[in-house]
Amino acid sequence: MAVGKDTYVSNSQPDPGAESTPDTAAGRRLAASLAPAAIDALLADAKAAGTPIDGVDGLLNQMTKAVLERALQAEMTHHLGYERDDPAGHGTGNSRNGSGAKTVSTTNGPVTINVPRDRNGEFEPQIVPKRTRRVGQIDEVVLSCYARGMSTRDIEAHLFEVYGVKASRELVSNITDVVTDEIEIWRNRPIDEVYPIVYIDGIRIKVRDKGAVTIKVAHLVIGVDTDGRKHALGCWIAEAEGAKFWHSVLTQLRNRGLHDILIACCDGLTGLPEAITAVFPDTVVQTCVVHVIRNAMRFVSYQDRKKIAKSMKAIYTAPTVEAADLALKDLDNEWGSHYPGVLDVWRRAWNEFIPFLDYPVELRRVVYTTNAIESINFQLRKITKTRGHFPSDDAAMKLLYLGLRNISSKRGGESGTGTWGWKTALNTLVIHFPGRLPL
Repeated sequence: MAVGKDTYVSNSQPDPGAESTPDTAAGRRLAASLAPAAIDALLADAKAAGTPIDGVDGLLNQMTKAVLERALQAEMTHHLGYERDDPAGHGTGNSRNGSGAKTVSTTNGPVTINVPRDRNGEFEPQIVPKRTRRVGQIDEVVLSCYARGMSTRDIEAHLFEVYGVKASRELVSNITDVVTDEIEIWRNRPIDEVYPIVYIDGIRIKVRDKGAVTIKVAHLVIGVDTDGRKHALGCWIAEAEGAKFWHSVLTQLRNRGLHDILIACCDGLTGLPEAITAVFPDTVVQTCVVHVIRNAMRFVSYQDRKKIAKSMKAIYTAPTVEAADLALKDLDNEWGSHYPGVLDVWRRAWNEFIPFLDYPVELRRVVYTTNAIESINFQLRKITKTRGHFPSDDAAMKLLYLGLRNISSKRGGESGTGTWGWKTALNTLVIHFPGRLPL
């Protein structure tokens, strides 16, 4: 899954044999060009002086300092137009004017460097910009830790223990705030006109609102496009569900370019079926079969679970609606008196369940469950539970978005595969929904 124009969900991994990026290739050429004798000499000198390889006072840190200062001097030469002590600089109206010490945080630890100055105060370094106190990948380290559920206090301790960097919780918060604009772009980006299947589900989170901690739900909408790729279309945080809320969500999707959904797969969310029918009148609303089974099992004693599961399987594997109705009656006759809650779950979900029975096996495998979205929710729950509660909806959205972005980097991004068995399912969709899929 990749967060960008769209968000993809895939189980594939990046190809290790893929062509290197220019930056990677350049780095390899640079490493290959370093003379082994020079490296051996540096290591020998460090060993003789008792200097460690890494750490705050290590060889790598000293090399980082030397490289940064050399790069800054090269920038100053480019800015002035002449080398140090070059007579060509006489009468140009500007010249070097010493340097100022500055400590920056790097992944090798804090480094104190001398930043050159010019007499006119016009020099604007690029490698270490003014007022910048972090270089290298410190920001990426913070974002990565945050996206994996580490609290700001833990990140603060981690940076100090591993990199020797003293970062306040305010600094960590400021670094993670850089994704705020990115979130707004993601929320409002254009999406495809048609998604054959859309999954909708949510996770519960605790958010401080008006001085009290309340339970809210972060609703995630995943769309499967005509190529079988899964896209996170958006995430909405709400305290209460209802037709009005869902109508707003679906209207936003329509305003962003979505014109048609063939099948909307969800789990008994209040007001959602009515809202889908209002905004996309031709869409089939399909309840998640796994959710129905799971909800029914909450009423069953452990010793009867296998027997009940076998009886329910006859319902959702039935070849027709009539056969499923007979299987439901058999379930009622055998277990209704013991577990009326089980029958109540099935009856309440029946109208949104039976469209599933009109599909052949190839399509049933795809719409059988919202597990495609639940696998994402499972990972999002892991990173949200460490927070206890969020100070605001925006703070919750920031972590959820970073979590989604982190999931995307582990799943192959845009190069990843799509839905398993999608081509067969797509051909079945063409038959059941003629003229609605783009050519």
